[in-house]
Amino acid sequence: MEEVTKIDPSMLSAFAELVGVHNNIERGMLLLYIIIVILTIIVFNLGFARKLSIVKTIIVYILLFIGCSPLTLLGVRLPVAEGLVITAVVLGIYRFRMYQQRKERQNEKTD
Repeated sequence: MEEVTKIDPSMLSAFAELVGVHNNIERGMLLLYIIIVILTIIVFNLGFARKLSIVKTIIVYILLFIGCSPLTLLGVRLPVAEGLVITAVVLGIYRFRMYQQRKERQNEKTD
């Protein structure tokens, strides 16, 4: 007889509960993994200033896909995805402010 373990939804992080890890573990973990990978790619692109060569970029993305597996396991109970969202927002605001400052400097030079 197969024993089914129940996951207490109150112990899950917000994203893990949102994707339904407590209802369907396989589908929920896959969705959580995809969310974490997408957020990690966004954070990497916002936070890494220099452009890499195509080979280096491929290597970084392969390692990123591998590294997100343990993050997904941790993200079931810890707020990993939530932290990545906050990091993406902060880096996005930073990038936007940098863009505005560069634009203002160029306008000052042309005046």
